[in-house]
Amino acid sequence: MGPTTAAPVAGRPGAGGGAGRWTPRQWGLLLVLAGNMLIDALEVSVAVVALPSIGGDLGADPASLHWVMSGFAVGFGAVILFGTRLVERLGRRRVYLAAVTVFAVASLAGALADATWLLIATRVVKGVCAALTAPTGLAIITSTFPEGPARDRAVSVYSLFGASGFSLGLVLSGLLTEASWRWTFAFPAPVAAVLLLVGLRLVPDQRGRGRADGGRPYELPTALGLPAALLALVYGIGNVPRHGWGAPGTLIGFALAAALGALVVARERRAAHPLLPLRVLARPALRRSAFGAAALNGSYLGLLFVLTFHLQTVLGWSPARTGLALLPAALPLTVSAAYSGRLVKRFGAHRLIAVGSLAPPLGYALYLRASVPTRYATDVLPTLLLLGLAFVLCFAALHMQALSAAPKGEPGSTSGVYQTAVQFGAALMLALVAALMSAHRPGPGASSADVLAGHHPALLLITAVGVAGLAVSVTGVLPRRTPEPGTS
Repeated sequence: MGPTTAAPVAGRPGAGGGAGRWTPRQWGLLLVLAGNMLIDALEVSVAVVALPSIGGDLGADPASLHWVMSGFAVGFGAVILFGTRLVERLGRRRVYLAAVTVFAVASLAGALADATWLLIATRVVKGVCAALTAPTGLAIITSTFPEGPARDRAVSVYSLFGASGFSLGLVLSGLLTEASWRWTFAFPAPVAAVLLLVGLRLVPDQRGRGRADGGRPYELPTALGLPAALLALVYGIGNVPRHGWGAPGTLIGFALAAALGALVVARERRAAHPLLPLRVLARPALRRSAFGAAALNGSYLGLLFVLTFHLQTVLGWSPARTGLALLPAALPLTVSAAYSGRLVKRFGAHRLIAVGSLAPPLGYALYLRASVPTRYATDVLPTLLLLGLAFVLCFAALHMQALSAAPKGEPGSTSGVYQTAVQFGAALMLALVAALMSAHRPGPGASSADVLAGHHPALLLITAVGVAGLAVSVTGVLPRRTPEPGTS
């Protein structure tokens, strides 16, 4: 990702390893990059099933526990735009290996954390590391494998590992939490360490470009101000159920978020090389894709947040059983990942998105009917299957629609804006869902029906966001008098 180029591992097309067989070095490099992509993707879901156990051990309520999930999203979204500049200036190898190293250390620190704030801090750091390694790994692949079938196969392997990570994270989280939730956060550390040792020999060297070589400025005011504004907003939301809307902490959080947001906008308007170019944000297809993806990802993670407490506290299920129960929403994307591009080419991104966006609000509405006793086959499973269908139809189509709207020479910025919206949407949605669950949490000794009733305000919000995503997606299939710029 980004305008830099890395030295190929096995030469250019026609050289050793060309479009035919891969060399052992190429195989090794691909396994390192894909393996790291797997644990990056796994981190998104690995904390879901462990949340009730973490809360019981560290004494945290849902208003605090959501940070274990949203902290990773904030870290990822905060750096995905800035990371391009960092890699451009320092070089892919240096940034990639440093991020893997920090990821391993943060994993071990999270496993040993004895306070909620420390666990959350490690999650934010790991999100930052994933934002640096995931796109950089893909950039290394595109510069290492020659254009054509060899590169296509390598990208397919890389993407498949990423698509498999979420499903694997649910299963591993459930199984490891049976022993201790700490194992859930500890096991990536040795895996990352092994990938680092092998990567030191295989990841190609490439020098970054300093300012004298034409490197763009870091734009630290935006790089720091944007995530700080989100953190302040999320903090203000989380403060409401504890202290109310008029509490000093709540007002300060919202005021700081507004002030930082205004400063970021003012800075980006004046910057010679903005991180959020207005020519990119002006594209309707990008805005539509970013909002649709944020709504889909945010509402889905919000539902998983509710479901993991429903299944474990209301139904009394074990973490392992809960992880397996959540798989129907994740497995379809894993199975269909290799064919998503063909679907988009055949039916068109806007049509797939419009049809796929029907499934989430329908699934959420079905889950709202759940009562005590809850039956998994009729109350939970249909919702998860509909969400799985939505991701099959929409996940790749939303990203491809966003990239199709990229101005000439701006695919990196366009993808970065899109990914930032997806991650920030998830963080904001998780904060809102957790705040509603905390505000309507029944007291000690409450019945299962009372606990489930306390989930309904959060579920209504999740459903409303799903409907909003559908409404925006439908505009993509409405006839227009003039074509949108950058789309075909």
